[in-house]
Amino acid sequence: MQAFDYVRVQSAEQAVLLLAQRGDQARVLAGGTDLLPQMKEGRRHVALLVDVKQIPELNELCYDPAEGLWLGAAVPCYRICDNAAVAHAYPGLIDAVSLIGGVQIQGRATLGGNVCNASPAADSIPALIVHRGVCHVVGPAGRRQIAVEAFCTGPGRTALGPGELLTSFHLPAPQPGFGAAYLRFIPRNEMDIAVVGAGVSVQLDEAGETIQSARVALGAVAPTPLFVQEAGAALAGHALADLESAGAEAAAIAQAAAQPISDMRGVIAQRKHLSAVLTRRALRIAVERAAASLARR
Repeated sequence: MQAFDYVRVQSAEQAVLLLAQRGDQARVLAGGTDLLPQMKEGRRHVALLVDVKQIPELNELCYDPAEGLWLGAAVPCYRICDNAAVAHAYPGLIDAVSLIGGVQIQGRATLGGNVCNASPAADSIPALIVHRGVCHVVGPAGRRQIAVEAFCTGPGRTALGPGELLTSFHLPAPQPGFGAAYLRFIPRNEMDIAVVGAGVSVQLDEAGETIQSARVALGAVAPTPLFVQEAGAALAGHALADLESAGAEAAAIAQAAAQPISDMRGVIAQRKHLSAVLTRRALRIAVERAAASLARR
């Protein structure tokens, strides 16, 4: 690993100042589970590491049934999975977060790092998309918000501008009749990179008979995680009695939207097929969870 400078900051403003001054030579350190291996392998050259783990704003984990979930970008995965209120309200998010590495990685890895690494196969991003997640960002020009589906602009690239820092995510509070799920296919049983990932969320009507709205997102099938808006739109308005045919239509749209490549983990035809299969399976789980939330009213 090359030599580098290290600064531990205490505020977002201090981090922004350093990031703006050093430009592409500086990188944010939170969990470091992606960044440090990249540096060790010579795939990323960094002159300054800005350690943001001590910034209170980035460590906030707060759920309110009315306001939703505020999740700091430096909160490690284990804190999310171990929070009973979050696990109860957002099981679809837990589906994804619990898949990020093994036990040791969970103790360090952060959702902010997983998103900012901008891997097309990141597990957290499709789940955040279907939960209508919003990224909160601070930079030299002030604060702004970016929808999660617009955050990644290419492999390893994001919408963050010079000097900008991702501080937190906000997920709206799930309403009765809301359900979400995330599934992935991997060659091994655990601790592997997704060949395909699929997230689905649905909002049922008060009677629990009709899908009012839905969102579908895919991972590992394009240069960025995909928000397949047309697939969600195809589900809206369908009665649950018609779920199989509606699900087949949405799955076909998701399959058509997928733009995968062939590599050592999977070929194009397999990934296209899995895009449809996982969309249908995640949809069924999301509907089951949505119906269960209505039953708990």
